[in-house]
Amino acid sequence: MGFDGVGWLAAIIIGGVAGWLASMFMKTGGGVLMNVILGIVGAIVASLVFGLLGISFGGWIGYLIAGFIGACIIIAIGRMVAK
Repeated sequence: MGFDGVGWLAAIIIGGVAGWLASMFMKTGGGVLMNVILGIVGAIVASLVFGLLGISFGGWIGYLIAGFIGACIIIAIGRMVAK
């Protein structure tokens, strides 16, 4: 994901919001830094997965959606590995 139309600072803020939304949705605890990391890495993961399917996200809203979906995927994988 090349942060399409989203700068680095905005990517961090949007990633934090996406990570926070995912942690609330998946009912996990985590700090601000973990939420930012989850959101940004989640957006990258979701963009790669959806890119293989021919689906692309762009702009602020797309980055937020991709970050949320990807963070939920990462949380679910983390839970499976922890068990």
